[in-house]
Amino acid sequence: MTVPTPVTPIDRVGTAVGGHLTGHRVAVDAQVRARLEAACPDVRDDGEDRAEHGRDWWPLAIGWATRGEVPSLPALVVRPTTTDQVADVLRICNDARVPVTPAGGRSGVCGASVPLHGGVSLDLCGLAGITTVDTTSMVADVRPGTFGPELEAALQGDHQATLGHWPQSMDLSTVGGWLACRGAGQYSNRYGKIEDMVFGLEVVLADGTVVRTGGLGPRSATGPDLTQLFVGSEGVLGVITSGRFRISPLPKGQARRAFGFGSFAGGLEACRRITQRGASPAVLRLYDAAESGRSFEQPDTNVLVVLDEADPLLVDATMAVVDTECAGAEPLDAQLVDRWLTHRNDVSALAPLWRHGIVVDTVEIAGRWSALPGLYRTVVDTLLAVDGTFAASSHQSHAYGAGACLYFTFAGRPPEATRGGGDPEAVDLAWAETYYREAWDRVTRATMAAGGAISHHHGIGVNRSRFLPDALGAAHGVLTTVKNALDPKGILNPGKLGLPSPFGPSPWP
Repeated sequence: MTVPTPVTPIDRVGTAVGGHLTGHRVAVDAQVRARLEAACPDVRDDGEDRAEHGRDWWPLAIGWATRGEVPSLPALVVRPTTTDQVADVLRICNDARVPVTPAGGRSGVCGASVPLHGGVSLDLCGLAGITTVDTTSMVADVRPGTFGPELEAALQGDHQATLGHWPQSMDLSTVGGWLACRGAGQYSNRYGKIEDMVFGLEVVLADGTVVRTGGLGPRSATGPDLTQLFVGSEGVLGVITSGRFRISPLPKGQARRAFGFGSFAGGLEACRRITQRGASPAVLRLYDAAESGRSFEQPDTNVLVVLDEADPLLVDATMAVVDTECAGAEPLDAQLVDRWLTHRNDVSALAPLWRHGIVVDTVEIAGRWSALPGLYRTVVDTLLAVDGTFAASSHQSHAYGAGACLYFTFAGRPPEATRGGGDPEAVDLAWAETYYREAWDRVTRATMAAGGAISHHHGIGVNRSRFLPDALGAAHGVLTTVKNALDPKGILNPGKLGLPSPFGPSPWP
């Protein structure tokens, strides 16, 4: 079984790892534990397991790890291997009012799999593998604990097919995590986001009821699409135990291009024209001058990298549109695409930067084409205005007919006199939390003011929960009603999506 990859070691302070976030935590008594062990043989409470299940790749938690802390510790880790075991575990926890936090690869960067109120961390990595593949219909059923590389190896090696979902976290993340946060792969322009690929689910509700949604045909008019109710719900409505996906034949054609634009706005305009003409190259990524310099050693231009893969006729038609709409840009060496492919999943610098006192994170949002040029300028300028920021930049990573995703990166460091501890490079955690929150507040408020979506593919988790009621408006009340109907005792992933919790307020308000 593939196991999650931790973002950074936890620096032990004393003998035990602590939980940084304060708040009500639920213990699991001996009677409930005995029932859980009867339902699922793999139940653990050792310190190492609990510590690793108390965090994901939320960058702020890297700073806490340098002090021997994780965001929040579960009381138990339970590892089911069947849907029946998941159902039994949820039924027991629901009866006992014990919170359950579903987890997979724990590669999320917003804290979605952090067990804020203790209880049980439900590790789904044991529910792994492809169960069926229909190559005539190009449909596959996949269990949630399947990691990306194993899924693609099986589809490509055994069936000459691909899901086409290639997130930056490919090596670290699971199918269940992709579904839980409505994830996007780097080839999403061609293949779609995960919500475009899935059309059926098996889900276990809080009381142990197993429901199946969709999956019977490519389209249906059998009431609301309940599959999409659970996609993106981050485990607060039910636990996904299987997904049915549209897959694609392995592509036989490929082409690459690179261009330089005099302004980021000019590059956005070219992307808009390309997508609105109906062309959908798998990769259409535009970098501002700061990121063009950092990623491609091209600091005097705004680099656009283009890659497509599909039937050769479709690739030729797509690239003809690209070439026409980029005719006024500077042609660059297509080797820049190779450079991007080589480094696209490299996240090795994240933990060392935090450990050297530099607070760094990325914020992805989505907006309409009409809003994006102004939003780009506003967000970069407002980030640079936050005291301590020394870098703020952006790239456009996913493009559609109506708009695109902008991906902002910021980095900050406190004045030398305020740096923490005796180590001149140690991160000052009090300063880091204040700075981090202000940076996120500014990006998110600017996005909402521009009518944009506060997340494109990273989801909400802990970090964005405080924004969701305002972002959804009255619709957040509808979400709350659905939550209360499906999980009336509130045991599923409490403290997420800005929802009220019977276990108290979020410790990261």
